[in-house]
Order: sequence, then C-alpha cells, then structure tokens
Amino acid sequence: MSKPYQKFTFKNGLRLVTVPMKNTQAVTVLVLVGTGSKYETKEINGISHFLEHMLFKGTKSKPSTNKLIEPLDKIGGRYNASTDYEVTDFWAKVDARHLNIAIDWVSDIFLNSKIDAKEIEKEKGVIIEEINMYLDEPINYVSDLWNKLLYGDQPAGWFIAGEKETVKKIKRNDFINYLKNHYSSSNTVVVVAGKIDNINELKVDIQQKFQKINRKSPQLRAEVIYSQRKPQVLIYYKKTDQTHLCLGNRAYNMFHEDKYVLDIINTILSGGFTSRMWTNIRQKRGLAYYVYTYGNADLDTGYILTKAGVNNNKADEAIKEILNQYKAIKNKRVPAQELRKAKDYIKGRAILGMESSDALASFYGNQELFENNILTLEEKLAKIEAVTAEDVQRVARDIFKPEKLNLALIGPFKDKTKFTRILANALRE
Repeated sequence: MSKPYQKFTFKNGLRLVTVPMKNTQAVTVLVLVGTGSKYETKEINGISHFLEHMLFKGTKSKPSTNKLIEPLDKIGGRYNASTDYEVTDFWAKVDARHLNIAIDWVSDIFLNSKIDAKEIEKEKGVIIEEINMYLDEPINYVSDLWNKLLYGDQPAGWFIAGEKETVKKIKRNDFINYLKNHYSSSNTVVVVAGKIDNINELKVDIQQKFQKINRKSPQLRAEVIYSQRKPQVLIYYKKTDQTHLCLGNRAYNMFHEDKYVLDIINTILSGGFTSRMWTNIRQKRGLAYYVYTYGNADLDTGYILTKAGVNNNKADEAIKEILNQYKAIKNKRVPAQELRKAKDYIKGRAILGMESSDALASFYGNQELFENNILTLEEKLAKIEAVTAEDVQRVARDIFKPEKLNLALIGPFKDKTKFTRILANALRE
C-alpha cells in the first residue's frame, strides 16, 4: 500500500517530506529545526525564542519587516513561527498557485536574515513586554512554573522566553553563534503539504533554495536530569481572584510504547464535556470554569497533568477531587463502553484535525524530525485501537503514584503545608 507522503534526503543532509492532498487549493511550507530552549545555556536563556522574532526583521533582499511580509500579505497568505523546548518552526500557508512565493519566503528568512544589531535592541523591549504579559496571565504562567517544578535549574526547567535580565544581555554575536551551532541541514526538515502539482519540480526548487544551508553538525543538548522520591509543591503567591493550578505526575517520553495508552487515559479524564474531569469538577461540584487533562512526551521526559482555574476558597477541594479521578482510573478497570468512547473520540478528533494542510505538515514533519520515522494516521489509530482496559489500569498504576505527584499553583497562598499534606496522602491503595 502506497504511503500518503514521500520523503527525500538531499546530499547536504536536509530532509524534505511532501504530503499531497486532494480537494484543496491550499499548500503549506513548514520548516522544522531540532532546537529550542533546552539547547540554551543560562547566559543566553531565551535566545531560541528571541531568534524567532529576529527572523521576521528583514533579510538581505527584503531589509525590513514590511518588505519581508508584503509578498505574503499581497496574496492573503498566512505565516507564523513558534519556539518550544526542542523545536523551532517557521511556516507559510498560501493559495497553491503561489507555492513558489511561500518557498521563497520561508527559505529567505531561514538563510538570509540580517539579525541587525539595532533591531535586536528594539526587539528586546518587545520580548520583555511579552514576558510581562505572561507573568500577568496566571492561566499561562502556571504552565511555566510546572516545568520549573519538574526540572529545576536546567534548560528543561527554564522559561522558553527567557528571563528579562538574560534577554537584555543577548548580543548579535550570540545569535550568529547560535545559528552556526544549532541550525543545520541534519536537524532540519522541510515539509510541503497540500495541493502539489509536480513533486519533481518541487524537489528541485527546495534543493536550490536551501543549498546554502549550514552543514555543520549541530551541538547536542544535555540530557535532562531529575530525581523525585516524594510529592513536590511549588506555590507562586499572587493576589488573584482565582487559583490556577497544574497537578499531575511524571510519565513517559515519546519513544515509550505506552504513550498510546496514555492518550486513552488523557481522553477518559478530559475528552470532551462528558469526560470524568469535566463532569466531576465542573458539572457536579462547580469548582472550576476550565479544567482539562493533557500529556506531554519529549525526547527524554514526559508527564500527565490536569490544569484548572478554581475558586480560591475551594482550591484544596478541587485538588482532592482531581486526585480522586486519578485514583479511580488506577484502582477500577475502565468499562468497555467508556473505553470505546475514548477511542472513537481520539479517532474523530484526529480525522477532523487532518483536514488542513498546516496540520498535516506538522503531523508528518514532527515525526520525521524527532523520530526519523513516520507513522500514518491509520497506523497511529491502530495502536490506539489495540489498547485494552488492562493496559489502561496497568499504566495508570505505574504513573499515578504519590512519589511522582507534582503541584504548581498560582494564588493568594504563602504556605504550602496543607497542599503538601494533601499530596502526601493521595493515590494510595
């Protein structure tokens, strides 16, 4: 059976993944680079995200932001970039008739950005305000505190945007060195998904546009180090009208086969308005406006957490109820009907999510970048389908242990004693 994608590796090491789509007039060009804030040192914490900003500040041929984005604005194109702990991406989505414009634009910012010293100084103010914005938004900032709690003073525990003091000190030469050391053909994947008329011509175009890409072997990052033998609590005191929290456990990395079982557990706990968390935390008890559970699997770490915004006076009650749901899925086998529902939910959301070219590009590109192996949607859903109720209980028992519990919380609290006590007594048989 033929694959819905093709993969090519050029002589310089750059990989190209093409994903033709029928019944669409759109096409997305996505560039993924295997670097992010986990690859930084303390002195330049935030540079991965800062560099993402700088790539929009002009290239040699289009020396200003306006000149750079005007070609895409003229044709109604969409474009953006993002930085995470282990990946940075840049993309453009256009009417397929303008595919050449999207390729030109993405390759230009990737290879020819000026990184102008004056623009660096101006952009520092923008990034500092972005950091201030997140500090003022507990619903977002609590997620950063969660990573800080799990990983401490190492890149995995630092903020992606950096600290204001480190951002202020970053210089042009830091960017140049970072590009040389981390932006390389061997850790870069280009994905083109959508309406593709001629793949052979596309290959030639990509090869030519990216022929100047750096071929130096990228610097590796340090392995994430952690040790946890008892529950951990991190409280950030803030006079808020609502307590925002992340509560969960360490779990698996992206190469662990039980990650598919964890997908099922996430869905049972938080897949839609009839899920366990929503029903018990919001509908029955009225403890939260938002509450959802999700998992994360990186190259060498992973976790599952429930995030919620709750009444300050009922924070301990909400925490206990979240823990009750963890305990329930651990101690009692999931009924067949609920397991079937979770599988169908995952399947339905996955199929709906694959209807756009940018979603397809991300789906295939991230697999190729991180795992150097691509499973089709059908192959992934087959792994979901194979999960049994016994698997769910086995994995829940492995993950939901008291010593693996973590709570990050923002609210008007100065003493973490009662929260530590709640966690210490939770999830026991």
